[in-house]
Amino acid sequence: MELSLRRLALFSSGVGFFEYGGTAEGPQTAELVFDACAVNDALKSLAIGGAASEFPVVRYASASALRQTLGSLKIDLSGEPGLWGILNSLKGAEIEAASPAKISGRVIGVEKRPAGAAREGGTWEELFLLLFTGAEVKSIAVRDISSFAFKDEKVTVDLNRALDTLSAARDEKNRRLVVSLPGEGKRDVSLSYVIPVPVWKVSYRLNLGAKRPFIQGWAIVDNDSDTDWNDAELSLVSGRPVSFIQNLSEPYLTSRPELPLAIAGFAGARTYESGEAEEDTEDTIMDINQSFRTEDSTDEDEFSGPPFACFSRRRTGAPQELDIQINLQDLDDYESGGPPGAGLAAEKRAGDQFEFTLKGGVTIERRQSAMLPLIEAEIKAERLLVLSGKEAQCGTVNPSICVKLVNETGMNLPAGPITVYDAGTYAGDALIEFLPENEERIISYGEDLSVRGSMVYSGLTSFRAAAFSKGVLTVSRTKIHRFVYTVRNASASARKLIIEHPVTPSANLTAPAQYEEKTPDRYRFSVELPANKEIHFTVTEEEPLSEDFTVGWLSLDSLVHASADTRIPAGVRASLARAAALRQNIAEAQDAVSHLTKKKEETVSEQERIRRNLEAAGNQTAQGRQYLSRLAALDEEIDALAASINEAEGKAGALKKEFEDFIRAEGY
Repeated sequence: MELSLRRLALFSSGVGFFEYGGTAEGPQTAELVFDACAVNDALKSLAIGGAASEFPVVRYASASALRQTLGSLKIDLSGEPGLWGILNSLKGAEIEAASPAKISGRVIGVEKRPAGAAREGGTWEELFLLLFTGAEVKSIAVRDISSFAFKDEKVTVDLNRALDTLSAARDEKNRRLVVSLPGEGKRDVSLSYVIPVPVWKVSYRLNLGAKRPFIQGWAIVDNDSDTDWNDAELSLVSGRPVSFIQNLSEPYLTSRPELPLAIAGFAGARTYESGEAEEDTEDTIMDINQSFRTEDSTDEDEFSGPPFACFSRRRTGAPQELDIQINLQDLDDYESGGPPGAGLAAEKRAGDQFEFTLKGGVTIERRQSAMLPLIEAEIKAERLLVLSGKEAQCGTVNPSICVKLVNETGMNLPAGPITVYDAGTYAGDALIEFLPENEERIISYGEDLSVRGSMVYSGLTSFRAAAFSKGVLTVSRTKIHRFVYTVRNASASARKLIIEHPVTPSANLTAPAQYEEKTPDRYRFSVELPANKEIHFTVTEEEPLSEDFTVGWLSLDSLVHASADTRIPAGVRASLARAAALRQNIAEAQDAVSHLTKKKEETVSEQERIRRNLEAAGNQTAQGRQYLSRLAALDEEIDALAASINEAEGKAGALKKEFEDFIRAEGY
């Protein structure tokens, strides 16, 4: 059955939709040929139209079918065997060979025998066919066999089938799908599928030198197939649909666990002791079952919930924010906000995508490409310069020559390169992202060497407020960011300049009061740039800052300094002064403990010295008796110091608690 290409749609995601149609009368078959890399997509998407065709069937050979098919036949040609290989693989088959007289028999095999010395050294071998004729075994030199035939008709049939399979598989690049279309009578049949195709591209020409600027767009289409596209309806679809490949053409066998056979085996011998019946038999049985469950079974809690509750889905990573910086030299386009025209293609919304259908049929021969008109329309365009603050902060730069386009063409414009013409000549190249209807976009196509700009930054932090609550001192400040742009226009004509100022995170714009546009990461300010003049443009942003200080961790000096800062409210300063006084009392009490502890250590050391002297002088001598008296006095002094230390430590602890209670309870 002959099928002709009626319609195709090429998607910017790299796939193409093809629809073929024809007229069938009675049962028919249609053959579809695909590249090997496209057969999985064809199997995933093939649709058959025509209600009169009952129970259509699609047949194809998988990539592994050749080897498996040849291996399943009575005669195996999968290993590219010669005569010796074919005969040796047909052991037991009955053949009739001409050598030169005809002889019939069953093949025993083919053996190799030494035949003499080879010229290169060693020996060469000759092949002999061994046939059993029913009465005897005959040995025939293979080189003497001019022909042979199989007595078994099934072997001959399989040989023909093997040769047909090999012939069909010679083209390893292509795969064939055979569609069987049973049915009666004359009927219309359509086949459609989606396969990978080259991505279609768009290129634009923007003429700014005309009385009213206009844009011309061309679609670049590639036919990389072995089929001509003759007078077919062509649609170009722009969007980002989900598209993937799944291996459907190959047989897939899933793995299964191997379990041992359930064989009853035999029972072991047992003996039983005599026993007495319990009154509560049910409770006994329950206890036994519980014992078995506890000792021999897995805890039931581990199996609570759905059978597959152990499988869960979780996110393996979080998307990272990308810091995308615009480089005017790379012709990156500008975000913005988006004139009517005559389109050369009809556009309609295809789901969440945009479809452009070219007017009239399209013809593109196999392995050829074509550039087809997509749109030609007047467009609203405003000339301007754009100065990037990110670049200006690194030194003096030239602003970009740009055009703000407003898409009033009546159709959505896909992304692509733009060649800009001005004053009848080439002006530069630009790039544009997808531009919906009635949206705006700024494109850049060069740099203005007659204009130079730079930016100088200065920052100032000022005190704003302070609060003291529950042991935390919160100090609020304001950081003022000041950016001064200096731009000099050395040309003899005025310019409109857009200053793209980067947004400072967490800061609020205070000057100027208004901006022309704002994107997530930049402000756009419009500035008139007079001829042969230099201007200064200031941008001010205020960023609120807040710091928390745990008062209990602040040093005494820090508390005293903060309590004397007149910028802090009087109530907060009073609380800080009270905290400083309590911290001073704690320090004095801790100093007293340290002083008494040191004195006690000195007394104990003196006691040890006298005790050593006593041992040397003896306690019966006059000197010894003086030492004994001194030891007694030191003991009393040590006891008194220990008591004083305990009292001082208690006082220090009480003062510390008073300080902690105060800062926790205080709030202003």
